[in-house]
Amino acid sequence: MYVTPEQVVATNKAGVETLISLAHSQFAAFERLSALTFNATKSAFEDSVAHTKDVLNAKDVQEIVTLNTSAAQPTIEKAIAYSRSVYDVATQSQGELTKLVEAQTSDFNKSVVALVDKVSKNAPAGSDVAVAAVKSALAAANSAYDSISKISKQATELAEANFIAASNVAHAVKEGKKK
Repeated sequence: MYVTPEQVVATNKAGVETLISLAHSQFAAFERLSALTFNATKSAFEDSVAHTKDVLNAKDVQEIVTLNTSAAQPTIEKAIAYSRSVYDVATQSQGELTKLVEAQTSDFNKSVVALVDKVSKNAPAGSDVAVAAVKSALAAANSAYDSISKISKQATELAEANFIAASNVAHAVKEGKKK
């Protein structure tokens, strides 16, 4: 069994296309995260300037205390919203990366199985045991990967549920204070 130059070129091309796809995905996530951070920073700066002006125009200490107290809640709400948005970007980016890895793993497995089948056809007599062992090892590796992937997805779902629960508690506390 020989590897042809066309096979090498095709493999290299697929690898480069995968890397380019990965780079596009990560740059898009970085761009979203950068815009989110810029907007949050700009908003915090504008809020800080407005609060400083209000404090400087306050008539007495009680008004300053009231201004400081009233400024705290919107700041916490914005921090929670920012955290939620960062989490959304990270989750989306992780999902895209997972899809890419799963596709590559599937393609790799198909290639290995095809290679093993090709080699087994040209293998000397008595090598059936070795071929079966390779196929068994590949099946075990795929099973382990599937298990790890399921556990990872469950952990992600649990983290997302905890984040949502924490956000809901913060929102309920905010609503309770309004009433």
